[in-house]
Amino acid sequence: MKMREIRYIRAITEALREEMARDERVFVIGEDVALPGGSFSATRGLLEEFGAGRVKDTPISESAIVGLALGAATQNLRPVVEIMFMDFLAVCMDQIVNQVAKARYMFGGQYQLPLVIRTPCGGGLNAGPQHSQCLESWFAHVPGLKVVMPATPYDVKGLLKAAIRDDNPVLFVENKALYGMKGEIPEEEYLVPIGKADVKRPGRDITVVATSRMVHQALEAANILAKEGIEAEVIDLRAITPLDKETIFQSVAKTSRLVIAHEAVKAFGVGAEISAVVSEEMIDCLDGPILRVGAPYAPVPFNPENLYLPNAQDVVQAVKKVLEH
Repeated sequence: MKMREIRYIRAITEALREEMARDERVFVIGEDVALPGGSFSATRGLLEEFGAGRVKDTPISESAIVGLALGAATQNLRPVVEIMFMDFLAVCMDQIVNQVAKARYMFGGQYQLPLVIRTPCGGGLNAGPQHSQCLESWFAHVPGLKVVMPATPYDVKGLLKAAIRDDNPVLFVENKALYGMKGEIPEEEYLVPIGKADVKRPGRDITVVATSRMVHQALEAANILAKEGIEAEVIDLRAITPLDKETIFQSVAKTSRLVIAHEAVKAFGVGAEISAVVSEEMIDCLDGPILRVGAPYAPVPFNPENLYLPNAQDVVQAVKKVLEH
């Protein structure tokens, strides 16, 4: 398979372009997605290629944007919404939680609901406490939503194409600190299945389950640990719901130890759910406590965000603490 290098943000653009060319029902809607090309340039060039009928700028009203997309999805269209920052999902919470997530259930599955909501999360750009949050656990708690968090250019393209083709609503969370990173993708078309985790690095001593940006911090930590003779297996969840318990369980059954790393606040997060599931279903396999790595229980500071965000050294310390037992 022939490969080429591409930035994460351009992999998103390619996925949108390919799916819009493949299916005329796919359209993009959001604030500044047309002529400006999106806040982070993900929709750059799509207006010129597909026209204003399929790349639509909207007023600053997130609730109206999602409501319009919901109605369009019930009428056999396949909208892709861009919400400028994940923090702004709070403005359209009712539409997402009480309408989008529940529509198919409440109408007995009489229609499909192919709706993708793309949104950037995370810190690192000193964007402040209302533009830097990771709120995925809010939405993972709501039945009816799929929540996807790609960590690499390969995964973001394959998962976004899969999300657009999915007949259920998908919240597609992109960490903005990853937008500039480069990675290889195939020249040929490909999809990445939603709900299947990926073992980014095999290991025998401890399992590190990570999401989004923290996958790269976990891999950096694994390189540091390897120099000390500790082989950590790094699992990229790729999606937090549906949760790929099988891949996690297989790894923990091999290593008997577990650390979970995410950028979101540690308290009440995805790591807590994974810890609970592993404890409930395979406690006898564990040779030490399950530790979580996450952000402090405080708003994201404007500056310096880097002192707030969890990093590779936090993962290293957590791994060593587990291995002490």
